[in-house]
Amino acid sequence: MTTRRKIRIWLVLFLVGLIASGVTAFPLEHEVHWLRSVLDRFDAAPDALVAWIQRVDQGITETNDRYPFIMYGTDWLAFAHLVIAVAFWGPLRDPVRNIWVIEFGMIACVGVVPLALFAGPVRGIPGWWTVIDISFGVFGIVPLIIVRRLIKRLEAEGTHLAPEKPLQPLGGRG
Repeated sequence: MTTRRKIRIWLVLFLVGLIASGVTAFPLEHEVHWLRSVLDRFDAAPDALVAWIQRVDQGITETNDRYPFIMYGTDWLAFAHLVIAVAFWGPLRDPVRNIWVIEFGMIACVGVVPLALFAGPVRGIPGWWTVIDISFGVFGIVPLIIVRRLIKRLEAEGTHLAPEKPLQPLGGRG
């Protein structure tokens, strides 16, 4: 498998996570309500998790019922994830020239940690949930570190200078 192909595979994996994080922020009230109903039927769920999800469900429902414009913030959060995902089109097309996008993503992943450690306690988020939030940055940076190393390898190989074979239309003719 070529270095360029490995880069694309890792980037697509990262993009799937980023896009999923964005898209799932739109129906937040429905998702949390569904999660609460699942946990209510699951006897083995930790009490702290059940209590937290019940509180979150109640908070989102009451806020959305009384002040639906507040949920507009989660719409923008979702949109931001999707816009950031668009930036990664550059490294998919030309990884060496667009390595800065990968480094930007790595900085953002590192930034998750201090934000969660500061804002979590300020907003009353349980410590164990803050660890879950931090894990998004930790797990997100892993494919980006791999991609950055692969881009450096691609650059050293010099194979990024050769023109790429254009994509062929589906069906073989175009």
